[in-house]
Amino acid sequence: MHNQTVVNRLPRNVIVWLAIGILALVASSMLPAGFFSWLWDRLNVFATVFLGIFVEAVPYLLLGTFASGLVEVFVDRDQMSRWVSRRPAAAAISGAFMGMIFPVCECGVVPLTRRLFKKGLPLSAGISFLLAAPVLNPIVVLSTASAFGWGEMLFWRFAVSLVIAVVVGLVFSVQKEAGEVLRPVLAGEEHDHVHAEPGDSIPEKIRKALLITVDEFFDMGRYLILGSMLAAGLQTFISQSSLLAIGSGPVLSVLIMLLLAILLSICSTVDSFVALGFVGTFSFGSVLSFLVFGPMVDIKSVMMYLQVFKRRAVMYIVAIPFMMSLLAGLVFNYFVK
Repeated sequence: MHNQTVVNRLPRNVIVWLAIGILALVASSMLPAGFFSWLWDRLNVFATVFLGIFVEAVPYLLLGTFASGLVEVFVDRDQMSRWVSRRPAAAAISGAFMGMIFPVCECGVVPLTRRLFKKGLPLSAGISFLLAAPVLNPIVVLSTASAFGWGEMLFWRFAVSLVIAVVVGLVFSVQKEAGEVLRPVLAGEEHDHVHAEPGDSIPEKIRKALLITVDEFFDMGRYLILGSMLAAGLQTFISQSSLLAIGSGPVLSVLIMLLLAILLSICSTVDSFVALGFVGTFSFGSVLSFLVFGPMVDIKSVMMYLQVFKRRAVMYIVAIPFMMSLLAGLVFNYFVK
């Protein structure tokens, strides 16, 4: 009986596929000449841009997940309580400077922050660390100095980034229940499969740290892939030259550079050299806003934020730095030569 049903369906399936094939041929005949050649070129560009973003980000994601594993097995909640103040302002400031201890970019900071939250890091300190660490760390200090020298751009990049990170951390400090901000897995409703035990030897702790690294890497890596694909798609099919052409004014230039920061999704360890290419064409304020906002918010980092925070919290994490970066760019464009 089952075989008879399959046989009865065969003619219908053949007709459907023939109809689809005919429609595809008709549609292709209506396309302009050279469309497929153009599409093939765009797909090649997409693949190149995607691999560039992904390959650049993977080592830092791996570094962040490894640091997450080390935190899990070597740091306990009592140590975290002693290291970080529970007072909102002190916690936000100390969290912002934690990047000097954990030098990770925006890809690696997300899994590490997630692990620190599980270890009892105050919400204000974690938010400040999440936003500041991609800029306030030794690697980015050196890369920014290499591109712009030990001068104004370096100083203002770190000063403005610090202020924004602390302000956002203080905004979240009013939230008394972490469960209102963090996803359930971070609010204590789920638990990891790998835990460090008090009697574990150093080799056993390292083994467990590596297991956690693998789990975290594959957990966050899929969102890195998706974010990289979105960023590559936008760069491939939206003309950057048209964006740059309308970005000559004191306001538009800042808005365009903020948009490019999201669009390009460049790692904070190398974004200074990209920003250097805009100097002379774009204003100081717009380039500064690019260097401040890009490490805090881009496409791939937003995808990973959504795995740590609830959507409403992510909206604040994106919107407040955007508005403050825009304000900083406008202030420098209008009031600082």
